[in-house]
Amino acid sequence: MAADKVPSANSASGMAVNDDCKLKFLELKAKRTHRFIIYKIDEKLKQIIVEKLGEPSLNYEDFTTNLPPNECRYAIYDFDFFTEENVPKSKIFFIAWSPDTSKVRSKMLYASSKESFKRELDGIQVELQATDPSEMDLDVIKGRAN
Repeated sequence: MAADKVPSANSASGMAVNDDCKLKFLELKAKRTHRFIIYKIDEKLKQIIVEKLGEPSLNYEDFTTNLPPNECRYAIYDFDFFTEENVPKSKIFFIAWSPDTSKVRSKMLYASSKESFKRELDGIQVELQATDPSEMDLDVIKGRAN
């Protein structure tokens, strides 16, 4: 991002959304070039940034192992599945990962930035809030996709 193009802060927390966040989301949504995107809040930059991109060949387990066990993150996961009629479909999940073991300040920062960040990502179909891995295991994802 060019130095003269500073993103504007648009959330209750004052965190700006780096342009790359939206660009990578559009790539996932339109071109399916990523299976998942993990975002983090960079407090020094006062921005939400892309932390990690998952290749399209990766699966849900690959995604969950990339989430830090004790730190909050936002994530997008492109979930492919078959309907009862055996029709292939996909749903784009927004996951707010806020583990019980993360710092209180971090939980508050992610909670206060979530709604405005989600508005930047047009095309989210399912939202999930998880404080523990069991709240976002594959069965939960499958259940929410239908």
